[in-house]
Amino acid sequence: MIPEQLEFSAIHAAYADHTLTPTELVKMLLARIAAYHDKAVFISLVPEECLLAEAASLEAEGPSGKPLYGIPYVVKDNIDVAGLPTTAACPAFAYIAEKDATTVARLRAAGALLLGKANLDQFATGLNGTRSPYGAPRSVFNLAYVSGGSSSGSAVSVGAGLAAFSLGTDTAGSGRVPAAFNNLIGLKPSIGRLSAAGVVPACKSLDCISIFANCAADSMTVLNVAEGYDPADAYSRSPSNHPLPNTPCLGVLGAKDKDFAGDREAAALYETALIQAQSLGWELVEIDYTPFLDIAALLYGGAFVAERTAATRAFMQKHPDDIHPVVRAIIEGGHKFSAADAFDDIYKVQALRQRTRAEFAKCDVLLLPTAPTIFTVEEMLAEPVRHNSTLGIYTNFVNLLDMIAIALPAGFRSDGLPFGVSFVGPAFSEAALSGYADKLHKALGAGAGFTHALPQSSYEAPVDGVTIVVAGAHLSGMALNYELISLGARLVRQAVTAHDYKLYALATTPLKPGLAQTPGFSGAGIAVEVWSLSPEAFGRFVAALPAPMGIGRVTLDDGSVHPGFLCEAYALEGAEDITSYGGWRAYLTER
Repeated sequence: MIPEQLEFSAIHAAYADHTLTPTELVKMLLARIAAYHDKAVFISLVPEECLLAEAASLEAEGPSGKPLYGIPYVVKDNIDVAGLPTTAACPAFAYIAEKDATTVARLRAAGALLLGKANLDQFATGLNGTRSPYGAPRSVFNLAYVSGGSSSGSAVSVGAGLAAFSLGTDTAGSGRVPAAFNNLIGLKPSIGRLSAAGVVPACKSLDCISIFANCAADSMTVLNVAEGYDPADAYSRSPSNHPLPNTPCLGVLGAKDKDFAGDREAAALYETALIQAQSLGWELVEIDYTPFLDIAALLYGGAFVAERTAATRAFMQKHPDDIHPVVRAIIEGGHKFSAADAFDDIYKVQALRQRTRAEFAKCDVLLLPTAPTIFTVEEMLAEPVRHNSTLGIYTNFVNLLDMIAIALPAGFRSDGLPFGVSFVGPAFSEAALSGYADKLHKALGAGAGFTHALPQSSYEAPVDGVTIVVAGAHLSGMALNYELISLGARLVRQAVTAHDYKLYALATTPLKPGLAQTPGFSGAGIAVEVWSLSPEAFGRFVAALPAPMGIGRVTLDDGSVHPGFLCEAYALEGAEDITSYGGWRAYLTER
């Protein structure tokens, strides 16, 4: 049976207790896709026989070393998948990809199962989802309303429960606006953190692969698996971590900057989000949004649009009539700008960047509406440029400033249509912003997707210092926990290991546990704790460890890997297998 919410933890739990297999899940989702009423979501699907063969191969290998084992996902059809056409929503442009995009290849290696390729605004040009010859996907909450774009089908596939996560792309908000209109998390990472090799460019210097998911924990799992420097991408950057305070100061809109296009209910939902943020102990400070808005206007209203012209110039010269009329008008508009105009706009952005720095000096991150309102498809088709511009007033500036953003569900209007807010912060602050987003997402209670189901997984940003996973007497309140406390360690969180770990009661006096990774084994995971120490304290702690304990790499069920206690193999001989208890504390309680 498919879990109500396709969160990774729920899927992996079903796999671990043998109530579901990847093959069964794939079959169920293919049936769900076939029955789904909106036929504009997908452009192509992986052939069923190929998908089932991949699922069977995955089952034969087992979950060991695969943090995305059996997790079904979808990619936007401007991202290459070997053997499938890449169309960018333009049939005349289509080609069969010879190899996977780098990010797709990394997800495949991590055990994720690709279901198909999703519809988009042609050449990723638009924020609304109506600019495709393959049809206009609709919001999962009302077929009369736009899905958001350009990553339209990617968002709907997750919002409708057809996939556990999806990849979009984001240049001006294409990975965030559709998240808002389908009640999802939409993570737009730092430029270059996910390789764009194998992605049809829109604005190559600004493009990012983005992630749609049901919760922040899942989007960060995907990011952690797929990130990494790639020499095939000229804009690729090695991941790093920009820390932010646990209790942030949020920059928010003042009265003069609140533009909701007349949508009073959206305005009220933004105010509710601000109140809820304050209830979490976060400080709010009003900023002047003017320089951000001026930058946003330059993305389509200035010479930067010529980068879209450069991306499609060769194709458009040969196939002008094969391009969507609105998309063609936008791309052709780049021809009126000169190189001098482009430099003038670069200088304008730099001057405005200085003004935005003054605003960021007041706060740690911004909390903004994701989009001011939502339009019907009919309204969008009647005013395709004006309404599209309205959707981008709170998103367009982010990539030009080399910032990151995460959109999250923030409630519903009285007509049942969703509203979203977004955190915006410095490059490489994904972990910190995801931590904020997870807390606010849960506090607002809007759930995820069309089911409104509340996320069960949690995400905590990594702390400064060195983490260590403990599984036995160093757990909170147990006999040796004082050794951590005396070194200044602090508890980060309770956690569960990946599914291929076993726990043993060693034949020692006093009784000790032994944690061991067991390739080929699939259980429910072992309850552990993650602690943090300074590097110096970590060194002192490890140096004092007695045999047979050692420090190795422990993988948790969220895919993260930390230093942690592992037992030497020789000490497991004659030890009692206590894996079924789920953890050392539970074993001692029962015993």
